[in-house]
Amino acid sequence: MDTNLRNLKDFLTLYNKVTELCFSRCVDNLNQRELGGQEDVCVDRCVTKFARFNQNMMKAYVDVQTTINAKRMEEVEENARKAEQQQREERQREDQRLKEAGSTTVLTPVPANAAGNLPM
Repeated sequence: MDTNLRNLKDFLTLYNKVTELCFSRCVDNLNQRELGGQEDVCVDRCVTKFARFNQNMMKAYVDVQTTINAKRMEEVEENARKAEQQQREERQREDQRLKEAGSTTVLTPVPANAAGNLPM
């Protein structure tokens, strides 16, 4: 789903929940088209509280998410360093094995008349 479309959907869902919550808490009488004095004040306070709460929660979320992302980046960098160190150690071990294998190999000449040699 497109990010903008998802954001709009999330906003509308939130808007509908706030509308339903504040309406059910504040509106007692459906006999009039307009909100009564206390109903109007109640709805205003309800929406304001929800907006402030939501804003504070988003600030806390951003702070926590920033910390989590920083820790993840440190972990990724540490894992990359460890992997690089392991590769270096493996190369060094392989180089050491090749040196040891090269120093212990002795080549001996085969007599010219030995079986399997082609004449020159």
